[in-house]
Amino acid sequence: MSDLAVLEPVDYLVIGHVAHDLTPEGPRLGGTAAYSALMARALGLRVGIVTASGPETSLQALNGIPIINVESPTSTTFENIYTEHGRVQYLRAQATRINFTNVPEAWQRASIIHLGPIANEMDAILPEAFSPTLLGLTPQGWMRQWDAESRVSRMEWDNADSALVRAGAVVISREDVAGDDELIEHMAHETRILAVTEDVAGAVLYWNGDRRRFRAPAVKEVDATGAGDVFAAAFFVRLSTTRDPWEATRFATLLASRSVTRAGLDGIPTSHEIEECTLEVLD
Repeated sequence: MSDLAVLEPVDYLVIGHVAHDLTPEGPRLGGTAAYSALMARALGLRVGIVTASGPETSLQALNGIPIINVESPTSTTFENIYTEHGRVQYLRAQATRINFTNVPEAWQRASIIHLGPIANEMDAILPEAFSPTLLGLTPQGWMRQWDAESRVSRMEWDNADSALVRAGAVVISREDVAGDDELIEHMAHETRILAVTEDVAGAVLYWNGDRRRFRAPAVKEVDATGAGDVFAAAFFVRLSTTRDPWEATRFATLLASRSVTRAGLDGIPTSHEIEECTLEVLD
């Protein structure tokens, strides 16, 4: 945990649990907070994380990023099992809930605040004391439930409309809503800007009553884990910089496609890849 007395302001604050992901190669660090924070830092922003994790999870991959880590007996732990019918996900453990009082005052005015829940670990409405220029939501963690066997499935997001209307931009995947086009249309109507990622197909942006598709370049996929979080951070940062949702979506789509060519956090785009995508967007 960082020392509250010496915390400097940050440009990009992400709030949410890091994940302890169980893989055939062993446990590894994951979760929106990890992937999005590293992506935002790679884009040159000062980044802060408010999370909760247990002693079994190493945060070494996040070295150099100030972290408020709420004490927890265990980390939020996921196990993904891939079958011929798709992914089956299990929530094996859940970390302590995050309260917005855990966020230091110096970070409450970050230019971008990204709420990135993975297991319904916090509220969806920021307190009035928080004053980001852009509030970004990746609400997948508010749209998950799990049964007695810990198997994860989709659920209806309580209070969704109240959160959506307050957000500056929202990023979801088609998987988050089980491909429900009516729900996507409803969410697009309720919020200012909605980006929907569609795996290898790219992304669709809903803004100002318009809808536009952005195709992803063909790449050799190694690991798609975290690609949506890379997309979200790139999208929020580019949107904050340019105020152009179309450009932000194209940029994020290009960067996310780079991220799936390597496994885990190694997929965070490099400075060279960021430069390539920037030039391609501006071309």
